[in-house]
Amino acid sequence: MTVTVLIADDQKVVRDGLAMMLGLLDDIEVVGTALDGADALRQAAVADPDVILMDLNMPTLDGVAATAQLTASGGRARVVVLTTYADDGSVFRALQAGARGYLTKDAGAEEIRQAIVTVAAGEAQLDPTVQRRLLEALASGASFGVATAGGDNLTAREEDVLREIAGGRTNPEIAAHLHVSEATVKTHINHLLAKTGLRDRAALVAYAFRTGRIR
Repeated sequence: MTVTVLIADDQKVVRDGLAMMLGLLDDIEVVGTALDGADALRQAAVADPDVILMDLNMPTLDGVAATAQLTASGGRARVVVLTTYADDGSVFRALQAGARGYLTKDAGAEEIRQAIVTVAAGEAQLDPTVQRRLLEALASGASFGVATAGGDNLTAREEDVLREIAGGRTNPEIAAHLHVSEATVKTHINHLLAKTGLRDRAALVAYAFRTGRIR
């Protein structure tokens, strides 16, 4: 199975290098390169890639904001962040926005390929060093002010849907996984937004992390 990939990075040499490297792999097809987050969203709407390989620090619209918009729209593409930034705040903001993979730019070709394929299959893939530091920070709760769940009176099914959204699944995928209709999923999402007082899908993803539903 071939995974289609859109590359988003404001540095042309990086875009071209990644496109050349990934183009040599049999199971990956590069369907476009974008120079910032806004360009990535425009191209994704047309090319419909399986995965967007997203830099964080870009002009016009950065990688976190672009990922959050993609998540909020219920877009099919999943995001793998590839960046020079490995600090806890950058990692957590990207994951809150909906990224399912996070690598630093010293990752090798096989690491990048594996992250793309893994995330396309619906799983998460983090750089081992990043994952260890993130788990330590989440366990302490000190770096991100992690809150505990409670007070929102969510039903068991609403909890299920919230976890599915935080896992990066689209409405059709949630419906299939929970064996319900898409209309039912939309109803549960509306209930979630009403009960939590949040405005959109991206905010629900962040809420799931803040309240400890996703670790």
